[in-house]
Amino acid sequence: MKVVIAHNRYSSAQPSGENTIVDTEIRQLTEAGVEVVPFQRSSDEIGDLPTAEKLLLPVSPVYAPRAQRELAELIRRERPDVVHLHNPYPLLSPWVVKTAHKLDVPVVQTVHNYRQSCANGLYFRDGRICKDCLGKAFPYPAVQHSCYRGSKAQSLIMASTLAAHRGTWRSVDQFIALTPAIAEHLLTLGIGEDQITVKPNSIPDHGFSDEPGEGLLFIGRLSEEKGIRLLLEAWSRAATGTLRIIGDGPLRELVEKAAADRADIDYLGKQDADGVRAATRAANALVVASTWLEPLPTVIIEALSNGRPVLGTNLGGIPYLVGDAGWLVEPTVEAMAAAIPRAAAGGLRHEARRRYLENFTPAVVLDRLIGVYEKVSRG
Repeated sequence: MKVVIAHNRYSSAQPSGENTIVDTEIRQLTEAGVEVVPFQRSSDEIGDLPTAEKLLLPVSPVYAPRAQRELAELIRRERPDVVHLHNPYPLLSPWVVKTAHKLDVPVVQTVHNYRQSCANGLYFRDGRICKDCLGKAFPYPAVQHSCYRGSKAQSLIMASTLAAHRGTWRSVDQFIALTPAIAEHLLTLGIGEDQITVKPNSIPDHGFSDEPGEGLLFIGRLSEEKGIRLLLEAWSRAATGTLRIIGDGPLRELVEKAAADRADIDYLGKQDADGVRAATRAANALVVASTWLEPLPTVIIEALSNGRPVLGTNLGGIPYLVGDAGWLVEPTVEAMAAAIPRAAAGGLRHEARRRYLENFTPAVVLDRLIGVYEKVSRG
């Protein structure tokens, strides 16, 4: 089996879990004996592009000529069984699907966000869930509200791309939806159920900690959509033990003030992987307070692997990840406050570990991915 992995890497100035996920997937596939041929561009390249290519950048999300030439040459040379697309923007463009199909190579795409129908890919605007563009032949609300990078001009380009490639997405041979919530999103676009496979991401198994911890842990970007403000307000009503917070972002000062004012809030700043793991095992449960339709917060899988249950909001992919290994609540202060004492008390450690072993280990997830490749290559 030979697979081309096509991915537009996010800029190094914009830390991206998606880049890490793609790198991990390439390594796992290679270790499993799959021949992987990377076809990757990086947004870091934009500043060094020749003037002629920079002039074409405004249309590259719709059609990126250099990427199509290079992909066609790669396919003719390597003769892959499958092209696996991740993020196509801005230097690859969804046109790579057409290029692969023209050369009789099937295409699989992992859907990491909602950008088939939403310019910013989040279904979130001005502090609330927003689906104003869903179902529109041309997603003009994205332009009206400058949804892409805060720019009307760039939003117009992305909106035009979404309109131009509606049919392109429907031609993809198989979509990999990270959760059932992503699968439902694809169905709203007219994509058939037989074109969708649910396959989450995985994380390595670092072992199970059966020792109880104390209090709750929040890990994530300190921003409105991640629900840190909601969590702090809920904690002020129902504090039980200690709330530890890891992360950085625009609401950092709010978190620092809360930690300075209250002895039961401990702000740990940014942490490396070892620090995150240690903090996870020191807590009784993880709390994910997202107020947007978060596709797949990997921190939940990390918590489950360590035997820690999760208190999460009932949005996006969170319910699928948590399953019976935690508690799900409406994204309101009242609902979160009511659930905090139960989560902080601990328990469900073995349920959390079992859920990880059955659904999210590298072996389980990789087997599903290779199964998708085999399905489309046989077709």
